[in-house]
Amino acid sequence: MTDTDDPAEPPACRRLVGRTAVVTGAGSGIGRAAARRLASEGARVVAADVDVESGRAVAEQIGGLFVHTDVTDPGQVEALFAAAQDTYGSVDVAFNNAGVSPPEDGSILTTGLDAWSRVQEINLTSVYLCCKAVLPYMQRQGRGSIINTASFAAVLGAATSQISGTASKGGVLAMTRELGVQFAREGVRVNALCPGPVDTPLLRELFAKDPERAARRLKHIPMGRFARAEEIAAAVAFLASDDAGFVTASQFLVDGGASGAYVTPL
Repeated sequence: MTDTDDPAEPPACRRLVGRTAVVTGAGSGIGRAAARRLASEGARVVAADVDVESGRAVAEQIGGLFVHTDVTDPGQVEALFAAAQDTYGSVDVAFNNAGVSPPEDGSILTTGLDAWSRVQEINLTSVYLCCKAVLPYMQRQGRGSIINTASFAAVLGAATSQISGTASKGGVLAMTRELGVQFAREGVRVNALCPGPVDTPLLRELFAKDPERAARRLKHIPMGRFARAEEIAAAVAFLASDDAGFVTASQFLVDGGASGAYVTPL
């Protein structure tokens, strides 16, 4: 399936009726698939993206609200969650998903400070800003689910390094664990979604410039393929729902078995 294909048929379950979900990075890839899936389960979705065209297109497709957001700007992040509250009356789910994986981020020996800082700001600081902005709404409600996109790279080392990306996702994982513990008795669950490599435009762009890197990574996935964005979105919907009511402070791995593998099938 390509990123432009229509999503699969909506699931039979409607676990999120009456709830409001905010999705950052909703214009493409995992974010777009998650926005579609959450809407199909009944959520009122607020789609946030720095790309106006793609973000607005997703919102229109699912009947949601688009809010142009630079997730590294504290004011814009605060305005995003305020818009969700003002429009729909609650903020029940925050999928803090926006991130980058630029080709300039490689080995520590070649990655410059500018590339390091940009990745940290978008991948890690933005999650901090989103959590900081949404938590007061959820505290007042006495409920909420925060899902932060980390990565299986947060629990594994790779010789095909993306040093700042790996470090940023490790930071997301540690921060998520701490928030999950801190706010557990206030009804707010906080979990880190840890996808393996996903067939998205971001990954295709990176690997098109380095096919050898793609081949080396693929052979370490027991299932022998990259994930589909819709498969990651299904995990988001689970973590957002009451089906995950006893799941918090977790690293939720959806990686085709990569983190559990020593030797993969031939």
